Amino acid sequence: MSIDATVRLQPGAHTRIAHGHPWAFSNEIVMGPEAKTLARGSIVRVVGDDGRDFGAAFFNPHSLISLRLLRSPADRPIDAQFLGERLSRALTLRQALYDEPFYRLVHAEADSLPGLIVDRYGDVLSVQANCAGMDNLIEELVGALTAMLQPRTIVLRSDSSARTLEGLERSVRVVGQPLAGPIGLRENGATFRADLEHGQKTGWFFDQRDNRAFMAALCQGRRVADFYTYLGGFAIQAARGGASSVLAVDRSEDSLALATIAATENGVGDRVAFKAASVFDCLEELAARGERFDVVIGDPPAFVKSRKSLPSGVKGYRKLAQLTARLVAPGGFLFLASCSQAVEAERFHREIAIGIAKARRDARIIRTAGAGPDHPEHPQLPQSTYLKAQVFCLD
Repeated sequence: MSIDATVRLQPGAHTRIAHGHPWAFSNEIVMGPEAKTLARGSIVRVVGDDGRDFGAAFFNPHSLISLRLLRSPADRPIDAQFLGERLSRALTLRQALYDEPFYRLVHAEADSLPGLIVDRYGDVLSVQANCAGMDNLIEELVGALTAMLQPRTIVLRSDSSARTLEGLERSVRVVGQPLAGPIGLRENGATFRADLEHGQKTGWFFDQRDNRAFMAALCQGRRVADFYTYLGGFAIQAARGGASSVLAVDRSEDSLALATIAATENGVGDRVAFKAASVFDCLEELAARGERFDVVIGDPPAFVKSRKSLPSGVKGYRKLAQLTARLVAPGGFLFLASCSQAVEAERFHREIAIGIAKARRDARIIRTAGAGPDHPEHPQLPQSTYLKAQVFCLD
């Protein structure tokens, strides 16, 4: 695809882009008649008010994030070859990090592929194109991925809520061999099952890989509770780490069915009990019974979907911290995480600290972490630092 038009920035709006920021917002752009009529996902040349050329970008005049910079000369076609070069760079990094092909292959702007997520499950790929520009290139992207990795199946998970903000339809499509059902994956020596067509997001959360390993190392001989277990990632690793017993809670019976299979396949089915329930109701019930655990894990879905829901959403993290802290035995460990992009790390840390204090527990922070290195952070885009996690020792 070649350049459709030139889009000019408002006076003074070039500073962030000149410093490496990958976006420009709608109020930073001269929205003349020509710009307003451009199709969603058009490829445009970006120039500052002083005439400085910032190269090519995806443009969507109907989105708050109107420009997504490609950091490529405007006269270069944005095609399968372009995508292949960016994908190859992403692959080289992951191959340096991991011995097995189970990881996030592309993490959007941080890998210089705006709006694109690609997770790799051996010879199966799960792909999300979350902006109009990348969605327009989906066939070229499939071609580039096929040429590079020869996958047997590519699952196009075009069903994220982010697509709505771009004015895109939501759907799921399979390219290549149909999947017979959930597929297997390996992480930290364990095997799991993930439903790439119907499961959450792209099927599995590779971002917690290092955090799961850290918590598993604390579980030898200990009683563990894992809330929002999803496919059993923390729970099964805890059992493999030597936990005497694990209670794993999630409200999704479909997810728990896959987690139960994985527990058996990993030889820990006798030490992991899965419970389908509302997490907050279960936490209240366990506290009322006086239950205590040596290790408690809380890894919820995003409580804050947007800035508008921030005030109410952060109260959820505070409440989760308070309720889980009540279940931790003296000298035990508490892991809490947030994947809400709209919640800054400082705010999340403050809210869970208040929650722990409300439970009348003294705490020591022993680990502050984020996503694994296959989820790199863009140095000028705080939103790419979406995962926050802390581990406490509670007295």
